[in-house]
Amino acid sequence: MSFPSVARVEKKSLRLDDEMRFIRSWFEKPLATGAVMPSGRALARTMANYVDPNSNGPVIELGPGTGPVTEALVARGVDPARLVLVEFNPTFCSLLRARYPAATVVQGDAYRLRSLLGPLVRDPAAAMVSGLPLMTKPMRTRLRLFADAMHFLAKSAPFIQFTYAVVPPIPRAFDAVSAEGSDVIWLNLPPARVWVYRGH
Repeated sequence: MSFPSVARVEKKSLRLDDEMRFIRSWFEKPLATGAVMPSGRALARTMANYVDPNSNGPVIELGPGTGPVTEALVARGVDPARLVLVEFNPTFCSLLRARYPAATVVQGDAYRLRSLLGPLVRDPAAAMVSGLPLMTKPMRTRLRLFADAMHFLAKSAPFIQFTYAVVPPIPRAFDAVSAEGSDVIWLNLPPARVWVYRGH
């Protein structure tokens, strides 16, 4: 009979701790947290796979929470020193700083992206990965965030957003922007889809 390794047991325990933090945070502020559980591995991997680890410039993550997508980005080969993690929840920020000491963790409201990142991000970003609950926001707020994201991104660099909704979180009716949706990720709870937008 084979027993699970200590590392596997610790990783599973860590994930359970993260899930409890997420549930607690969701009960306290459901619209700010946006999800009851952290992104599943399949969703996190799908989002990370749209990022080229060999590209130049920072990789910005909005709403990383406890870091499942961050972990997938690092596993993909993104140098943690290139990561700029924008998180509203101070408890999650402390957790992210402990887990990714080389990353830049910014505590603040991602919906005020230009004022938040303007002094920090000098080079065009290679990608922006968003775990924000966009569908809980009015369309005007979503479009303003998207415009701010495009301001920081290099030409053709991806803005990657997940959603539980059937429709895309940002409308596809932009002349200078292409949009691509992934297949439904049934292994996530609840099932989700990833949308990728690129400016031309």
